[in-house]
Amino acid sequence: MQNIQRPSSFTKSRTKTFDLVITAILAALVFVATMFINLKLPIGQGGLIHLGTSMLFISAILFGPKKGALAGAIGMGLFDIVGGWLIWAPTTIISRALQGFIVGKIAWSKGHTGDNLGLNILGAVVSMPVMIAVYYVGQAIMFNSWIAPMASIPGDVIQNFVGLMIAIPVCVVLKKTPYFKKNF
Repeated sequence: MQNIQRPSSFTKSRTKTFDLVITAILAALVFVATMFINLKLPIGQGGLIHLGTSMLFISAILFGPKKGALAGAIGMGLFDIVGGWLIWAPTTIISRALQGFIVGKIAWSKGHTGDNLGLNILGAVVSMPVMIAVYYVGQAIMFNSWIAPMASIPGDVIQNFVGLMIAIPVCVVLKKTPYFKKNF
Protein backbone atom coordinates (compact mmCIF):
# COMPACT_ATOMS: atom_id res chain seq x y z
CA MET A 1 0.00 0.00 0.00
CA GLN A 2 1.29 3.39 -0.99
CA ASN A 3 1.85 6.07 1.63
CA ILE A 4 -0.44 9.03 0.84
CA GLN A 5 0.98 12.45 1.56
CA ARG A 6 -1.50 15.09 2.67
CA PRO A 7 -0.86 18.65 1.57
CA SER A 8 0.64 20.79 4.31
CA SER A 9 -2.23 23.27 3.92
CA PHE A 10 -4.64 20.52 5.01
CA THR A 11 -2.58 19.85 8.12
CA LYS A 12 -2.29 23.56 8.94
CA SER A 13 -6.01 24.06 8.44
CA ARG A 14 -6.78 21.10 10.69
CA THR A 15 -4.40 22.39 13.36
CA LYS A 16 -5.98 25.86 13.26
CA THR A 17 -9.44 24.32 13.59
CA PHE A 18 -8.32 22.21 16.54
CA ASP A 19 -6.77 25.28 18.20
CA LEU A 20 -10.00 27.23 17.67
CA VAL A 21 -12.08 24.43 19.20
CA ILE A 22 -9.77 24.10 22.23
CA THR A 23 -9.79 27.88 22.76
CA ALA A 24 -13.60 27.98 22.55
CA ILE A 25 -13.91 25.14 25.06
CA LEU A 26 -11.49 26.87 27.45
CA ALA A 27 -13.39 30.17 27.17
CA ALA A 28 -16.64 28.31 27.86
CA LEU A 29 -15.13 26.65 30.92
CA VAL A 30 -13.91 30.02 32.24
CA PHE A 31 -17.37 31.48 31.63
CA VAL A 32 -19.16 28.61 33.41
CA ALA A 33 -16.73 28.66 36.34
CA THR A 34 -17.29 32.41 36.69
CA MET A 35 -21.05 32.41 36.15
CA PHE A 36 -22.20 29.55 38.29
CA ILE A 37 -19.67 29.36 41.10
CA ASN A 38 -19.37 32.87 42.54
CA LEU A 39 -19.87 34.86 45.72
CA LYS A 40 -20.59 38.60 45.66
CA LEU A 41 -18.33 40.58 47.97
CA PRO A 42 -19.86 43.05 50.42
CA ILE A 43 -16.85 45.37 50.04
CA GLY A 44 -15.43 47.40 47.19
CA GLN A 45 -17.13 48.41 43.98
CA GLY A 46 -19.00 45.14 43.52
CA GLY A 47 -16.41 42.43 43.03
CA LEU A 48 -16.90 38.69 43.05
CA ILE A 49 -15.02 35.70 44.32
CA HIS A 50 -15.41 33.08 41.59
CA LEU A 51 -13.72 30.00 40.21
CA GLY A 52 -13.17 31.59 36.81
CA THR A 53 -9.72 32.69 37.94
CA SER A 54 -8.72 29.10 38.68
CA MET A 55 -9.96 28.05 35.23
CA LEU A 56 -7.99 30.90 33.65
CA PHE A 57 -4.84 29.72 35.44
CA ILE A 58 -5.50 26.11 34.38
CA SER A 59 -6.05 27.14 30.76
CA ALA A 60 -2.87 29.22 30.61
CA ILE A 61 -0.71 26.62 32.35
CA LEU A 62 -1.95 23.66 30.30
CA PHE A 63 -2.30 25.36 26.90
CA GLY A 64 0.02 28.37 26.90
CA PRO A 65 -0.18 32.16 26.74
CA LYS A 66 -2.35 32.66 23.67
CA LYS A 67 -5.11 30.27 24.72
CA GLY A 68 -4.86 31.47 28.34
CA ALA A 69 -5.29 35.10 27.27
CA LEU A 70 -8.22 34.34 24.98
CA ALA A 71 -9.95 32.01 27.46
CA GLY A 72 -9.72 34.59 30.25
CA ALA A 73 -10.74 37.59 28.14
CA ILE A 74 -13.60 35.86 26.33
CA GLY A 75 -14.89 33.78 29.25
CA MET A 76 -14.91 36.48 31.91
CA GLY A 77 -15.74 39.28 29.45
CA LEU A 78 -18.78 37.30 28.33
CA PHE A 79 -19.76 36.79 31.96
CA ASP A 80 -19.70 40.54 32.53
CA ILE A 81 -21.79 41.13 29.41
CA VAL A 82 -24.52 38.59 30.20
CA GLY A 83 -24.26 38.59 33.99
CA GLY A 84 -25.30 42.16 34.67
CA TRP A 85 -21.80 43.63 34.97
CA LEU A 86 -21.62 45.23 31.50
CA ILE A 87 -19.79 48.35 32.68
CA TRP A 88 -16.92 46.10 33.84
CA ALA A 89 -16.51 44.20 30.55
CA PRO A 90 -13.76 46.37 28.96
CA THR A 91 -11.68 46.32 32.14
CA THR A 92 -12.23 42.59 32.58
CA ILE A 93 -11.29 41.79 28.99
CA ILE A 94 -8.03 43.74 29.23
CA SER A 95 -7.04 42.53 32.71
CA ARG A 96 -7.85 38.88 32.11
CA ALA A 97 -6.20 38.78 28.69
CA LEU A 98 -3.03 40.15 30.26
CA GLN A 99 -3.30 37.79 33.21
CA GLY A 100 -3.78 34.70 31.04
CA PHE A 101 -0.94 35.73 28.75
CA ILE A 102 1.48 36.35 31.64
CA VAL A 103 0.68 33.05 33.38
CA GLY A 104 1.04 31.10 30.14
CA LYS A 105 4.18 32.93 29.01
CA ILE A 106 5.99 32.17 32.27
CA ALA A 107 4.63 28.59 32.58
CA TRP A 108 5.72 27.93 28.99
CA SER A 109 9.17 29.58 29.26
CA LYS A 110 12.62 28.00 29.21
CA GLY A 111 11.44 25.07 27.09
CA HIS A 112 8.71 24.06 29.53
CA THR A 113 5.08 23.42 28.63
CA GLY A 114 3.37 24.09 31.93
CA ASP A 115 5.19 21.14 33.47
CA ASN A 116 7.33 23.04 35.98
CA LEU A 117 5.57 23.64 39.29
CA GLY A 118 7.77 26.59 40.22
CA LEU A 119 7.20 28.38 36.91
CA ASN A 120 3.46 27.72 37.10
CA ILE A 121 3.21 29.28 40.55
CA LEU A 122 5.52 32.14 39.56
CA GLY A 123 3.40 32.87 36.49
CA ALA A 124 0.20 33.07 38.53
CA VAL A 125 1.80 35.20 41.25
CA VAL A 126 3.40 37.62 38.75
CA SER A 127 0.06 38.01 36.94
CA MET A 128 -1.84 39.00 40.08
CA PRO A 129 -0.55 42.58 40.52
CA VAL A 130 -1.13 43.23 36.81
CA MET A 131 -4.76 42.09 37.04
CA ILE A 132 -5.28 44.11 40.23
CA ALA A 133 -3.65 47.22 38.71
CA VAL A 134 -5.81 47.10 35.57
CA TYR A 135 -8.97 46.74 37.64
CA TYR A 136 -7.80 49.56 39.92
CA VAL A 137 -7.24 51.94 36.99
CA GLY A 138 -10.50 50.85 35.36
CA GLN A 139 -12.44 51.55 38.55
CA ALA A 140 -10.67 54.85 39.08
CA ILE A 141 -11.76 55.95 35.62
CA MET A 142 -15.32 54.60 36.02
CA PHE A 143 -15.89 56.17 39.42
CA ASN A 144 -13.67 59.24 39.00
CA SER A 145 -11.79 58.43 42.18
CA TRP A 146 -8.34 57.05 42.94
CA ILE A 147 -9.36 56.24 46.53
CA ALA A 148 -12.57 54.21 46.12
CA PRO A 149 -10.95 51.38 44.08
CA MET A 150 -8.68 50.52 47.01
CA ALA A 151 -11.65 48.83 48.69
CA SER A 152 -11.71 46.19 45.93
CA ILE A 153 -8.07 45.14 46.28
CA PRO A 154 -8.58 42.67 49.17
CA GLY A 155 -11.29 40.82 47.23
CA ASP A 156 -9.09 40.70 44.13
CA VAL A 157 -6.22 39.27 46.18
CA ILE A 158 -8.48 36.62 47.74
CA GLN A 159 -9.94 35.69 44.35
CA ASN A 160 -6.48 35.23 42.86
CA PHE A 161 -5.10 33.17 45.73
CA VAL A 162 -8.18 30.93 45.81
CA GLY A 163 -7.73 30.47 42.06
CA LEU A 164 -4.07 29.59 42.55
CA MET A 165 -4.80 27.11 45.35
CA ILE A 166 -7.28 25.27 43.12
CA ALA A 167 -5.45 25.52 39.79
CA ILE A 168 -2.02 24.24 40.79
CA PRO A 169 -3.13 20.83 42.14
CA VAL A 170 -5.53 20.40 39.21
CA CYS A 171 -2.72 21.12 36.74
CA VAL A 172 -0.37 18.69 38.51
CA VAL A 173 -2.98 15.92 38.18
CA LEU A 174 -3.93 16.77 34.58
CA LYS A 175 -0.29 16.88 33.44
CA LYS A 176 -0.05 13.20 34.45
CA THR A 177 -2.89 12.17 32.13
CA PRO A 178 -2.12 10.46 28.81
CA TYR A 179 -3.40 13.43 26.77
CA PHE A 180 -0.84 15.85 28.13
CA LYS A 181 1.96 13.29 28.25
CA LYS A 182 1.33 12.41 24.59
CA ASN A 183 0.62 15.82 23.08
CA PHE A 184 2.91 18.19 24.93
